[in-house]
Amino acid sequence: MDTPIQLLDNTDPATKQMLENLRKRKVKFDVAEKRHFISVYGTLGLAFLFFCYFYFNIANHYSYSFFAMFSASLKDSMNMFLLAVTLISYGMMNVLRQQKDKKEKEYQELRCEIVNRSTDLWKGEKEWKNRHLIFELMKKQYDINLFHEKK
Repeated sequence: MDTPIQLLDNTDPATKQMLENLRKRKVKFDVAEKRHFISVYGTLGLAFLFFCYFYFNIANHYSYSFFAMFSASLKDSMNMFLLAVTLISYGMMNVLRQQKDKKEKEYQELRCEIVNRSTDLWKGEKEWKNRHLIFELMKKQYDINLFHEKK
């Protein structure tokens, strides 16, 4: 358990564990989001390289006939390699997007559950009055907004 969460006053161990699980899901979501972001720009870069290579080495020389261009592109091993790498990176980008969406959904569901169950998690008068300190800590330390359900 992370130190700031362990040191929370006015919070029972079960709530601390929920906050820790929320922090872990936020970290997983942030990592998945970063990987997806990198894959998007990697795919765009590879597509740009492929189209530049295709244009300068095949389209310029064989533009008089589609069949000649198609045949030359199949014979050129570098062209086929760049095409394959671009398609693989596109597929990887889609897989990483699905993983990011799944992790975001898990994170948002737990965050909304904590927001909705805040009356149950901080039952006592003292805990209820001091819960905003916990919410501020989570916002400041981990960028997790527990004040309301909206993103």
